[in-house]
Amino acid sequence: MKTYIYPQNLKSGAKLWLWSIRDFIIICLELILSVVILTQLWTFLPFAITAAYAFLTIRKEDITVMDYLFCAVKFFVTAQQLYVWR
Repeated sequence: MKTYIYPQNLKSGAKLWLWSIRDFIIICLELILSVVILTQLWTFLPFAITAAYAFLTIRKEDITVMDYLFCAVKFFVTAQQLYVWR
């Protein structure tokens, strides 16, 4: 009998290392564009932007770093906190 390993409930998205496939393709394209810009303009700014995007889109258990930061800002800055003293 063959054993197959499926993603969790067949609802998990395709991942490649720490990123979803879409984010990984975007990161690869940004890296190629960054190399072209580096050879033409001698600036490392596109590499920094690519590294920041790659960090923010790391996916762990269906949540990205960017999602976590948005939830943290929403909780600490924009959402009203209600404290009841009894």
